[in-house]
Amino acid sequence: MARILVVDDEIGIRELLSEILYDEGHTIELAENAAQARASRLRARPDLVLLDIWMPDTDGVSLLKEWGSQGLLDMPVIMMSGHATVDTAVEATRIGAVDFLEKPITLQKLLKTVAAGLARPVVTPAIVAAARMQSSERRTDQAQSLTTGPVPEMAEPVADLNHSLLGGISLDQPLRDARDEFERIYFEYHLGRENHSMTRVSERTGLERTHLYRKLKQLGIDSSRKKSAAV
Repeated sequence: MARILVVDDEIGIRELLSEILYDEGHTIELAENAAQARASRLRARPDLVLLDIWMPDTDGVSLLKEWGSQGLLDMPVIMMSGHATVDTAVEATRIGAVDFLEKPITLQKLLKTVAAGLARPVVTPAIVAAARMQSSERRTDQAQSLTTGPVPEMAEPVADLNHSLLGGISLDQPLRDARDEFERIYFEYHLGRENHSMTRVSERTGLERTHLYRKLKQLGIDSSRKKSAAV
C-alpha cells in the first residue's frame, strides 16, 4: 500500500490517524512539527502527506509553500485543521494541497479523502519544465529545417505543453478541474488498453477494485465492457 506521512503537533491525533491507516495496510511515518516533517521528506518521498495547519514552530501552509518553492511538492498533501477559515483552505489548495480535512475527522471521511488523494496524479514542476524544454527544442528544429519562405507562426510553449504532455488539458482552469480531466484520460486509456478488465486495470493503476469503481463513478466513466457491433 502507500507510505503516508502524518504531521500534527497533537499526539492523540497522530496516534489515532496512525492506527486507522496502519489497519488499512499503509506504512505510516509521524512528525510532530515542521522540522521533523522536513527531515522525513528529505529521507524519502511519501506517497501522501496529512499536514496540520496550526503547529507551534511553522504552520502547515508555510511548510506547504516551502516545499513548493524547493521543488519538493511532488506528492499529494491533504491539510487538516479544526480552526481554519475557508480562506485558509482555499489558499492551501491554491498552493498545491489536494484536499482539506476538518477536525474532528470521521473514519469514513478520512479513508475516502486519503483514497482520493492517492488516486490523484501529481504534475510536478520538473515535469512541466521538461515539457517546456521539449517544446522549445521542437520549435528550434522546425525553424532550422526551413531554408526558404516565411517562418510559420509557432505555438506558445503552454499550448504545446497542453497537447503533448497533458492530452489537450487546458492549464487556464482551476487545479481541481484540470486534475479531473487528467484522471478521465488516464483511466479511459487503461480501460481501453485492458479491454475493460477491471482486474487488470486495478493492477495497472495500483487501486483496489472498490476504490477503482468508486473513482470511475465519480469521474462519470462507464466501466462496463463494450460489446462489438454486429456486422
